[in-house]
Amino acid sequence: MGRSGLTRRHALATAATAVGLPGVLAGCTGPGPGGGAARPSAAEAARRAELALLRRSAAVSGVLLAGYDEALGAHPAALGARLAPLREAAARHVAALTPPGERAPATASPDSRTASPGSGTGSPVGRTASPGSGAGSPGTGAAPAATGAAASGTAAGGAFPRGVPAEPGAALAELAALASRTAAAHTAALVGAPPEPARLLASVAAAGAAHAYLLGEGGRG
Repeated sequence: MGRSGLTRRHALATAATAVGLPGVLAGCTGPGPGGGAARPSAAEAARRAELALLRRSAAVSGVLLAGYDEALGAHPAALGARLAPLREAAARHVAALTPPGERAPATASPDSRTASPGSGTGSPVGRTASPGSGAGSPGTGAAPAATGAAASGTAAGGAFPRGVPAEPGAALAELAALASRTAAAHTAALVGAPPEPARLLASVAAAGAAHAYLLGEGGRG
């Protein structure tokens, strides 16, 4: 009897442990300590980091796009033909950097009518500005609107903290400095970036440097 009773108690204890095991295993992938959400997988964490990088980069280019819009609004006659193709290129940068699901419908540039004949989105700068890395860069039709994180930079109108200079030449100089800072920011973001976003950022950074050149000394010839 003693041996039989011991065997029954052992069987009951084993069954109780087996019943509780699924709950223990579920706890390995369920909420963390304190009922918090489970940690994301390495792949999910990488995806989120890439999206955050793209949003930040889109916001950086969005400020330059805002600068073009502000300068065109202040000096449409004096700067329209010169800035319109660069503005179109900057809009494509914003669209290419914005995650696909967060892009707004394409809209025409408010000052595209001021572009000189043949200087539209097919200009050399425009071709440089359309990264071909498969990141969803739009075509050469109407320029996309600033979207996602970049929209806040455009709406805030923070490209010219003291307002657009009254002198067109001074406005160009400030835009050149802004384009240079934009290119530097995209270059700095290359550190640790995944291969595909890195290719896109390198292309946009090179185009930003070209903008700075064309707005400055290179545009005076």
